[in-house]
Amino acid sequence: MTATSHVPVREVHCADAIPWMQARGRIAGACAVTSLPDVSELGRALPVWRTWFLEAVRLVIEAVPDESAALFFQSDIKRDGRWIDKGALVVRSAEDAGAHVLFHKIVCRRPPGMLTLGRPGYTHLIGVSRAMKCPDVLSIPDIITDPGRQPWVRAMGVRAAGHAVRFARDHVAARTVFDPFCGVGTVLAAANALGLDALGVEQSRKRCEQARELTLTPGEL
Repeated sequence: MTATSHVPVREVHCADAIPWMQARGRIAGACAVTSLPDVSELGRALPVWRTWFLEAVRLVIEAVPDESAALFFQSDIKRDGRWIDKGALVVRSAEDAGAHVLFHKIVCRRPPGMLTLGRPGYTHLIGVSRAMKCPDVLSIPDIITDPGRQPWVRAMGVRAAGHAVRFARDHVAARTVFDPFCGVGTVLAAANALGLDALGVEQSRKRCEQARELTLTPGEL
């Protein structure tokens, strides 16, 4: 008999990610790659959203094995005259959960030097882990100037997603990429394109269907 190559699978659950993660518990062989929604998407008061956000980061970290990692794409926001550093919130919640920062990269959403009129022209890409150490050589540039196309207005670019998934594959040796706020499935499609299984959660039924159908090629990543 000859060995057959692994055919990546994708599983998308239509559910609220918070109770879903609480019920599911730790996912063996998984690395998390996700982007948590901001206050405008949840429609909650700022203090309520902030508490929710910190708890969500903790649950994402706890959903993967200690020796694995959780990667967060987060863009800062301005609300009621306040600038909210979502990257700092990720780091705070990670440290409270017993994790440490593996790396902190920047993804350009607009060309460097461009005025963005109060909207962030960049996204934080932060990797954290409870037990993993940062590799001596990390193949993610400090500044990702080409995030790739966005399948959805709130989606991360496909090239940026590719950087995160390759980290999960090559450095974490993950078998599955887990995105509990998967949107239209950019991370899930990137994972499948690079040979990994994908597990996603999304509350919107429409976006769930899109997340099940979206496909990418390795050349796009």
